[in-house]
Amino acid sequence: MLPYRLLRPFAFAFDPEQSHNLAFAGLAFLQRHGLVTPYEPPRAAPVRLMGLDFPNRVGLAAGLDKNGVAVEALASWGFGFLEVGTVTPRPQPGNPKPRLFRLPAAEAIINRMGFNNEGVDALIERIAVSRYPGILGINIGKNFDTPIENAADDYLICLDKVYAHAGYVAVNISSPNTKNLRQLQAGSELYDLLDKLKTRQETLADRHGRYVPLVLKIAPDLDHAEIVDIADALRYHRIDGVIATNTTLARDHVAALRHGQEAGGLSGAPLFEKSTTVVRILAEALAGEIPIIAAGGIMDGEKACAKLEAGADLVQVYSGLIYRGPALVAECIEAIGRMPQALLAEKQ
Repeated sequence: MLPYRLLRPFAFAFDPEQSHNLAFAGLAFLQRHGLVTPYEPPRAAPVRLMGLDFPNRVGLAAGLDKNGVAVEALASWGFGFLEVGTVTPRPQPGNPKPRLFRLPAAEAIINRMGFNNEGVDALIERIAVSRYPGILGINIGKNFDTPIENAADDYLICLDKVYAHAGYVAVNISSPNTKNLRQLQAGSELYDLLDKLKTRQETLADRHGRYVPLVLKIAPDLDHAEIVDIADALRYHRIDGVIATNTTLARDHVAALRHGQEAGGLSGAPLFEKSTTVVRILAEALAGEIPIIAAGGIMDGEKACAKLEAGADLVQVYSGLIYRGPALVAECIEAIGRMPQALLAEKQ
């Protein structure tokens, strides 16, 4: 297979969403014809968290494979875990195109996809026949036309359907591309949602004879007090983990670039500092009680290690893959594996 550095100019010659679709058509073809390497992830700094055994600490963030079409192919890159979605109860087309923009000078991406996906039932059909044996997170959200006051209903529908197929379930209340979604991160709305999810989780654990962890994905555009309040809510409701963070609405360092003023969430290198600050605040507030999965701006192994040093237990990559390709996964795994054992031991 050609090195990604040779393939990237070809991929970048296409519209970003078209390029994405072509890439996933290729991955799905390889998977369908048994042309992907069986899942044997590198074991480097393995860790047990949320009752799950992670062979390494590098995962795929949600958003790249929304519909679970290439799970086995992606797993062959060496990830310690994968996360698919965001998926909603009903299929939806997402926001009007164009809605995905590259900012190569900043190694950044802006998207306003709007939870475009084929719906939870289509995802489950694929996952049910997948041969991927590793840890699979399933990221759930609400349909765009569900009133925000009824959002919990959509999350519960998805939780019911994905529970039997998930290693963990990630609850996305932080996308900037679904109207009013981020207001679920605060106050009584957050407590009400977490209470309903936790109650349903307990019911489903009894029904299936299996406990599936719940993880909350939060935004980077929160102040110190808001992050501490979320940490308190996670602890109060005994939520199993937190993902920090989703994309940002800020345009620091990219405003003057082509597409820099496009609406949507910014990811990639410019997100690193902002998202890492959230990790640090969470780590202090949670004091090791709840695992932290760090996402945002991981473009090389050094940045992956910096997330762990800030207090994270696991990391996820997405935009870095667009700019660096699959080699980024191995680089991050190797870099984390070289970290001092004493530091990693603190995260067990």
